[in-house]
Amino acid sequence: MGEWAIRVADLRKQYPGRDGPIDAVNGLDLEVRVGECFGLLGPNGAGKTTTVEILEGLNKPTSGDVEVLGRRWESQATEIRERIGVTLQETRFPEKSTLLELVGLFRGFYREGLEPEDVLGRVSLDGKANSYVEQLSGGQQQRLAVAVALVGDPELLFLDEPTTGLDPQSRRQLWDVILDLRNRGRTTVLTTHYMDEAERLCDRVAIVDQGKVIALGSPADLIARLGGEHVVEFAVGGGEPPPDPSCFAELSTVLGTRAEGDGYALTVGAPHRAIPALLDYLEAAGRPLARLTTRQVSLEDVFVALTGRHLREEEADAARASKPGRRRRR
Repeated sequence: MGEWAIRVADLRKQYPGRDGPIDAVNGLDLEVRVGECFGLLGPNGAGKTTTVEILEGLNKPTSGDVEVLGRRWESQATEIRERIGVTLQETRFPEKSTLLELVGLFRGFYREGLEPEDVLGRVSLDGKANSYVEQLSGGQQQRLAVAVALVGDPELLFLDEPTTGLDPQSRRQLWDVILDLRNRGRTTVLTTHYMDEAERLCDRVAIVDQGKVIALGSPADLIARLGGEHVVEFAVGGGEPPPDPSCFAELSTVLGTRAEGDGYALTVGAPHRAIPALLDYLEAAGRPLARLTTRQVSLEDVFVALTGRHLREEEADAARASKPGRRRRR
């Protein structure tokens, strides 16, 4: 298998449309190293879910070269399935089954794997082994889905938005599971709508838009490429019309400007110089400052700068609720 767990070259997927073919994936290139946690990020409709489905063997590409664990789905599908684990966006299990029964059932699908009790311990559900699925909280059901994906002891694990909708404690518990996998030298491909999650867990991330990878690197590298180290967020009063963001582009050490909700966000190199310059500008323009905060540049800022959109959970939930093809395991 060598250095790469996944290698994708010029991947394309077209769907028929009323006005002609629709390119869901449009010449995507990707390589995932063995042993890394790799994040796949993108706005809704960017092509990331289609890409993951192709990598998992759940969808077929229109064209392109796809290699998973040194094997190809066209000729070695059984060998790949024996070596991967998949957690979908939503998983539903029989409510009257116990956790031990379910994990034991999925263990039977593999020639080699882990003991069900051991897997439940890894996801902190060993105390619930004899409980019914209907007795679990949402976070516990998500961890059960991960346990089912882990029971075959996969070399490569796909996690599709595993923490969406979970409370902070449940999210942290799943983070620990993912970090443990990385420490064990296993490869994880993660899609998420939480930028802090990608920053915390991923060795590298690929940002996908319009069916292509538009940025690739470690979270720290991508943040450094944005240029500044700080973001100044503020709002102004003084009536209409609101100033155009470009009005602030020439202020001291300002590297980027954008409208942000009811205010603005400036990427700056030196807040101690940018903020006084901003206050002087607003005073001269007769626009009172309504609020002002500063923070470090984050992966979210990189995403917005590249795509012009936020990757927020509420947007993702709305899109999935209206999407008939949402992937589920039943």
